[in-house]
Amino acid sequence: QVQLVESGGGMVQAGGSLRLSCAASGRTFSIYAMGWFRQAPGKEREFVASISASGGRATDYVDAVKGRFTISRDNAKNTVDLQMNSLKPEDTAVYYCAAKRYSTSNSQTSYPYWGQGTQVTVSS
Repeated sequence: QVQLVESGGGMVQAGGSLRLSCAASGRTFSIYAMGWFRQAPGKEREFVASISASGGRATDYVDAVKGRFTISRDNAKNTVDLQMNSLKPEDTAVYYCAAKRYSTSNSQTSYPYWGQGTQVTVSS
């Protein structure tokens, strides 16, 4: 099992930046593919980004954030980060970190481990 704790959310003006971090428990962090998802008010939770297990060579992003968000991982620190630049009001949501063994996925149903979420609010 792995436990996940997100941090770094907050309020920022449009065009600004935030960096979210997800800290994972356990000694086998490197075998987990990691994902970030978000849920805006009144909407379903959606995929944002994912990074492959081990060296994290493979990343994937939803089209809406490509070129603005970057996902990265540090296996020595058991963390996965989401750098968010050029933020827009439509990025406002609760952001969740998720983990699954081995292969990446953009489907939330394939992730068994979730953090509690962190709020990101972007004002216009």
